[in-house]
Amino acid sequence: MPASEYVRSLRKRIGRSYLLLPGVTAVVQDGDRFLLARQRDSGRWSLIGGGVEPGEEPRSALAREVREELGVGIDIVRIIGAYGGSALENVYLNGDRVGYVTVAYLCTLHASSFTLDDHEVLETRWVTFAELARLDHHEWIEEVLADAVQ
Repeated sequence: MPASEYVRSLRKRIGRSYLLLPGVTAVVQDGDRFLLARQRDSGRWSLIGGGVEPGEEPRSALAREVREELGVGIDIVRIIGAYGGSALENVYLNGDRVGYVTVAYLCTLHASSFTLDDHEVLETRWVTFAELARLDHHEWIEEVLADAVQ
């Protein structure tokens, strides 16, 4: 995923050192299925989301990220939980080290067809929990999806 201007400005100061960033995640559920997106940078399946910019409300950041990645609006139903730790740490191909703390929200979409941001998303798919196990996915989303159905 492309770095924001804010992250680029921090990287100028700290180089590739570890950077902890706030994030937001959209959980979109349809019955027993969840919407996943295959990320361009890793090729792995995950949930839609991204970073919170300085001064931005998390709910606004989530609406922006979903609009950017899927081309649709959302309604936020509720907070599912907050997630972080080693499962959300990453070293990008360029050597940048990062960790995320993300707030996951249960959401509904304003449309069922998407206009994907091909810089970030390769494809989307509706999957059940059982189908998730057969996909190359970020492991942390299992906890988020389990929490979403409680």
